[in-house]
Amino acid sequence: MNTMKRFLISVTTAMLLLGLTACAGMSAQEKGTVIGAGAGAVGGSVLTGGSALGTVGGAAVGGVIGHEVSKP
Repeated sequence: MNTMKRFLISVTTAMLLLGLTACAGMSAQEKGTVIGAGAGAVGGSVLTGGSALGTVGGAAVGGVIGHEVSKP
């Protein structure tokens, strides 16, 4: 069990680092959209108790808000 836990932590860390490098070439507006979608997905999931519809809806609303707020 302990080996599996360490493996999952290593894979999660690697995926996080790869995900962060993907944002290197994005514009400020694109970054705002992604951050808004991520925050909205977490918020939608928490507010609806993990419902898939709530998570997707939160991501959509958060993405739109992040896109609009970060307009130049």
